[in-house]
This record gives sequence, structure tokens and C-alpha cells, in this order.
Amino acid sequence: MALELKAPRGTGDVLPGDSYKWQWVEQMARETAASFGFREVRFPTFEYTELFERGMGDTTDVVQKEMYTFLDKGERSITLRPEGTASVARVCLEHGLFGGLLPLKLFYLISAFRYEKPQAGRFREFHQFGAELYGSASPVADKEVIELAGSFLQKLQIKDAVLHINSIGCPECRKTYHDALRTYFESRSVDLCGTCQDRLKRNPMRILDCKSPVCKEIASSAPLILDYICNDCREHFESLKQGLTQDGIVFQVDPRIVRGLDYYTRTVFEFTDPQSGLALAGGGRYDGLVRELDPKMQICGLGFAAGIERLISVLEQNGKFVPSAGPDLYLASMGEAAVRFCGALAMRCRAAGWKTETDLMGRSLKAQMKYADKLNAAFTVVVGEDEIASGMLVLRNMRDGTRTEVKAEELPVRLKELLVE
Repeated sequence: MALELKAPRGTGDVLPGDSYKWQWVEQMARETAASFGFREVRFPTFEYTELFERGMGDTTDVVQKEMYTFLDKGERSITLRPEGTASVARVCLEHGLFGGLLPLKLFYLISAFRYEKPQAGRFREFHQFGAELYGSASPVADKEVIELAGSFLQKLQIKDAVLHINSIGCPECRKTYHDALRTYFESRSVDLCGTCQDRLKRNPMRILDCKSPVCKEIASSAPLILDYICNDCREHFESLKQGLTQDGIVFQVDPRIVRGLDYYTRTVFEFTDPQSGLALAGGGRYDGLVRELDPKMQICGLGFAAGIERLISVLEQNGKFVPSAGPDLYLASMGEAAVRFCGALAMRCRAAGWKTETDLMGRSLKAQMKYADKLNAAFTVVVGEDEIASGMLVLRNMRDGTRTEVKAEELPVRLKELLVE
């Protein structure tokens, strides 16, 4: 059987010419998170399956249809993480982080895995920037998490994303809403997909998030959650709206947002791209998640995640990326002595912080200069016997052709002056 030299369906490679885009988006994520006081957490790529079944809810599409689950050699059920929130909650419980200073603010940059039909903006292996805040029940915390997500998009120069918010209430007021949904959907139950017929009995709210076109059409006329939330949840939502308005944050109330995971309560939100309609970042409050994992712990939480592939796609479509910068300096060599000289000089320039390359292929001088031009090098230096003997080099600016004579030992410092200019 021939080896299949292709990445598995629904996955992708990041080539060297594009990796700088990922690095930049990740850098913006780290900088934005740090400005809000969020610290990074890292956790395993796989967890025990029960963590996701209990944390995310066994009526969700992710748990029912999309998880990569297998038995390891010890016959334990293991699942590749389909998201980050449940894992972060597990980390906090296992290491006693909830016993420290609150609120607890954490962020992560991860790959995640879901078995779903690959399409625009959806992959089977995908990457996320996520943030989690634990310990505050105040709508002020909801506002801060939403503003963190919005600030991240602004930092990426995505200025036209539309913020949609909703409240899906608490477990108490959702009981009445579930009754209303059951009454509505029972009249159309024969038209629902098999999964949603099961959801009708167990969790009718999940029908609102079904991807089936028929179920979507039926759900479009279903009762709205905002007509059923209790006074406490309504007051929380109104306070959130007031806070966003006071901070100058434009939003739309969208009663159809329910999010796809069972752990959400009260606030849910999404930032969407107005051109494609795709969600760029989304999240909300999940006050019952930690209690579901450990009934002794009564601690509320909220957060969001943003898909990096989608963000890069939108940035590319909007022409936000420019070609990656080449090396600061290319050292061209003529002869074996020059190769050794350039090697040592390159290490000194690199130690000073400059991206420096030398010839590794034994090319002619003409071929080296063509190569430096293709690399988009900012400066070049040609080193031969004369340069080694005199210790004087000619630094050529590849943008305008100007030449500067410089002592070899002063090259790193002189290069700094010219690059800053």
C-alpha cells in the first residue's frame, strides 16, 4: 500500500511563508491578555473522556458526534480536547488554584480537535486563543471578558466585527423555558432529525443549535429565552448592557444565540464578521461548570475563545498582511577563509539581535547576491581576502543601493544605527 503523502482531511500545514501570520496573531493575543491581567495556562492535548462528557454536556453536538475518543493501552477512555474550558477548570481544581487570589484570570493558545465536516472556517484540527475568568458573579466581569475579546480583535485591526449578546438565564428560569420549547417542538417532532428528537426529551434548548437545515427552519419560530428569564437574570443582563454602553461598546441583542455547550448560563456573546457571517470569537458565563466537575466547589466562571484560522482568513481577505520581512543582513563569502570569517561574524550579529544569514550551499558570489535579493535582505556585505586582511567591510543597503564602509568589529553596532534610520 502506497504511503499517503497528504495531511488528513480537515487538517492543514502552516508553511514557512505563512508562519509569521500565526506568530503575529499569537503575539497580539498574548499582549492583549496581559494588558487585562490574564496569565497563560498550558494543559495536555488529551484528557479522560468523562471530563468533557460531564463538563460540556452529553446532549451537545460536540460530545455526541464530534469528539475524537479512543481507548489507550490501559483500556482507559481518552479524548483529544475539543475545546479548552473544561480542561482549564480541571487544571484549577487539580492544583487548588481556586484557593488563591480571585478573580482568577487565565488564557491559553491551543490546538483542538472535532470530527465535523470540513468547510469554510471549520477544521478537524483547529487552533484557539481562549480566556477564562473565575470567581466573580458580577456583570462587570462579563463586560471585562467581552471587552478583552473586542480589544483583541481591535489589536488585529479587525474593526468592523459585530458584537451580539444574549442571556440564556439560569437553571431555574430555564425550566420554564424548556417547557415552552417542548410544547413548541412536539408539534413538529416528526420533522426533527433523530438527534433532536432525543434532545426534545433531554434538553430541548440544544435543538436551537442544531446544524440541520430542517431543524434550523423549525427553530427559527421557537419561543425566545429572553421572554422567560427570571428577574435576577434580567437584572444581570440589563446591568451588562448598561456597562457596555457606558464604555462605548456597540452591541446587538440577539435572542437566538444559545452557544453550543451545556455549561453556559446567563450571558452568551459572539463577535461576527459582517462579510462572511462567521463567528470570530464567542463565549459567555458558565457558573455551573466547576460544580458539575466537583460538587463541593461553588465557583462561577466565564470566558471566550477565538479561532485563529478564521481570524487569519479574515485578515488575509482584508489585505492586512504584508510579505514577511527578510533577514537584516546577508553575509556573502568568497573562498574558504571568508566562509569561516562570515560564520563567526554572523554569530556576533545574531547575538546583537540581528537576523543574519550566510552562504551554506557553496554558491558563486553572483548566485549569493541573487539569493540575498530573493530573501529580501535589508543589507548585504561581501567578504573576500581583502576584507579579511583590512578588517574593513562595505555594508550595502539593498533598498536604495547606498554603501557604508564599516570596521568588521563595529558591524553589529553600525547595523543598528542604519536599521533604526
